[in-house]
Amino acid sequence: MKKPILLTFSLLVCTLVSAQTGITPDVLKQLEGSYTGTPAEKAIRNAISNVGIQKMAINQENAGTKDKNFSIEVKNTGITDQESSGRCWLFTGLNVLRGRAMKKLGTENFVLSQCYLFFYDQLEKSNLFLQGIIDTRKKPIDDEMVRWLFQHPLSDGGTYTGVADLATKYGVVPADVMPETYVSNSTSEFCGHLKRKLREFGITLREKSEAGMSEKQLQQLKVEQLGTVYRMLVMAYGVPPAEFTWKGKTYKPLDFFKTYCIDEGEDLNKDYVMLMNDPSRPFGKVYEIDYDRHVYDGHNWLYVNLPIDELESIAIASLKDSCQMYFSCDVGKFLDRSTGFADLKNYDYGSLLGTTFGMNKKQRIETFDSGSTHAMTLMAVDLDGEGKAKKWKVENSWGSSSGANGYILMTDEWFREYMFRVVVNRRYCPQSVLELMKQKPVRLPAWDPMFQEED
Repeated sequence: MKKPILLTFSLLVCTLVSAQTGITPDVLKQLEGSYTGTPAEKAIRNAISNVGIQKMAINQENAGTKDKNFSIEVKNTGITDQESSGRCWLFTGLNVLRGRAMKKLGTENFVLSQCYLFFYDQLEKSNLFLQGIIDTRKKPIDDEMVRWLFQHPLSDGGTYTGVADLATKYGVVPADVMPETYVSNSTSEFCGHLKRKLREFGITLREKSEAGMSEKQLQQLKVEQLGTVYRMLVMAYGVPPAEFTWKGKTYKPLDFFKTYCIDEGEDLNKDYVMLMNDPSRPFGKVYEIDYDRHVYDGHNWLYVNLPIDELESIAIASLKDSCQMYFSCDVGKFLDRSTGFADLKNYDYGSLLGTTFGMNKKQRIETFDSGSTHAMTLMAVDLDGEGKAKKWKVENSWGSSSGANGYILMTDEWFREYMFRVVVNRRYCPQSVLELMKQKPVRLPAWDPMFQEED
């Protein structure tokens, strides 16, 4: 009698487990009942299938005329266009530097060459990858760090520290000295070929190491490999000038940078602080992202995590002193690209789809639903009578035909939910924040999902 009882019990357990873990016919029948096919549901379904979700979700109650006036604004002219490339970080950083150059040059029509600095960005990232392969040559191929290196040999995305390290090392040149090319405006195809070559070089370095080649010999081989990379970059982007003549004067790129883009003695790394608002991690802590740099002997991204109120007050202080900032956010969320307004009330997806979307910022970060995706130049804020922000304005790099004549305006409610990083001069930070920066950083791995390069 025991076997039949045990068998029956086992079948009952399997049935219960199946019912709880899989979609059985009974469960499917229950799910099918969630759509009743009323005339209203059919109308919405037809509209969505022909028009799309975003257009159908436009909130007409929020579609009135927007206030475009700002109480504090750093004036700038000339919108740049990164076109089909992931170089928002570079355009943003150079837009901040060109604002300074425009003042010193006394001009309102000036752009720095993105192509020039991007050439060296790709060269430095290639060295960063190949040196990383040499550094990890004793680890197995399936080691997490080795796997990450081969998955990310380089990209056209980046961060503020890349701009700081590259400009400090190689200087800058005006846009007409080294203009954009077809490849620099549409980087994906060439980057794909370069990544394939770097992976091949990486495998060769590992194989030579296994065969007994010394580290010194590996370094020599790496330099030979970089020669191939350099030639490929010249084919795509042109020859970066060691010296150039511009408006009757001859400069070296580094001298031009020091003369027009920074103040005497200024250091783009030491004098600036990256502030983050990441509620998924403790505030008041300093974090460093391993391998989150562009130059092997450069700087990883180091930031202090602050509550949004503190971050906003520092950003406002910077703008009041006419100092614009490198800024990054999750740009696609609730952005009306046709008008350039980012507003949580732009779209009512919940009413359209018959549900709610209730995660807060912390939960969106933890579940990979939100993160920093795009860098722009923070240049204006509109304050209320108590000095609190009502809305913000950024200079974008999607061309003058996008958004509000090339700019994006965002409500403070949107800013608090979807902004992540801002880079400010240390002089705008209260002493309490500067004291926080003295602590030993918490080291985060290179594959931390919050810190993807901005494109």
